[in-house]
Amino acid sequence: MMRAFAFLICLLAGTFVATAHGLVVFASVDCNVITVEAKFSNGNVAQKGELRVLDAEREKLATMALEQDGTALISLDSIDHSEGLYIEVDTGGHDNYWIVTPDDIARGCGS
Repeated sequence: MMRAFAFLICLLAGTFVATAHGLVVFASVDCNVITVEAKFSNGNVAQKGELRVLDAEREKLATMALEQDGTALISLDSIDHSEGLYIEVDTGGHDNYWIVTPDDIARGCGS
């Protein structure tokens, strides 16, 4: 019984440690640009990483590096965003994504 309890504690502690520094991705839209922000769950910005912009079918449209402040700007003029976008950020050890819908873009443009 004690061995099972100890195993459960180790399993839960391992799960907490594995998720303790997850990557949080956020994107906001104005009419011409999507601003992407990437931070770790502890609040530190992701200073290095690759950002991939994909269309609704997950076809790659663009790739760029994160700035040292954990941000990237995506010009809406340079990509087809009519069906929405899937934005992936990969820091080499952590990754996450944000979905930008056509409604998000319309709201960002005041429509």
